[in-house]
Amino acid sequence: MGNSHLATTSHPDHHRGLRTVALIEAIKGVLAVGAGLALVEVIRHDVDLEDVAHNVLVALRIDPDLRISHYFLRQVERVSDANLWNIVAIIALYASLRFVESFGLWRQRIWAEWLAIVSGAIYLPFKLRALIRHPTPIHWAILLINIVIVLYIVYVRWEDIQQRHGRTPTGRLVENGD
Repeated sequence: MGNSHLATTSHPDHHRGLRTVALIEAIKGVLAVGAGLALVEVIRHDVDLEDVAHNVLVALRIDPDLRISHYFLRQVERVSDANLWNIVAIIALYASLRFVESFGLWRQRIWAEWLAIVSGAIYLPFKLRALIRHPTPIHWAILLINIVIVLYIVYVRWEDIQQRHGRTPTGRLVENGD
């Protein structure tokens, strides 16, 4: 335990839970990489983004006459190749963060648990805003999953801190031999 950056959670009961969260984070990273690669293909092949956007609406069976559809299409019209490359860079950064967090959680690293708490909590206001603006089952599911993950990792950190200080998770001191 001498190197704090390599310290692991001392409570073995969280092995399975942390690995589950690690898999979720890895999946988010893979999805981000897929989106990034799709954008790179769009840029490389000089694809007409307006046609792609219209086809996406059709494929998702979203009425092109809806206000949200018009907003989506107006935003696509404003995108330039430079903006796309910036988006690709942000996606790459996001995917890298998800993979680093996933690796650390898989290995039960304390730094990864703190990273999961911070990165998960940062998104909560944005996800809540999306839910308020467009209350869909998908937005509810994403928000609830995110809250559960953040609360679980906070619990893991709390329990680990309590154990390291010779206390039970309820705060009761544990004496030698108990």
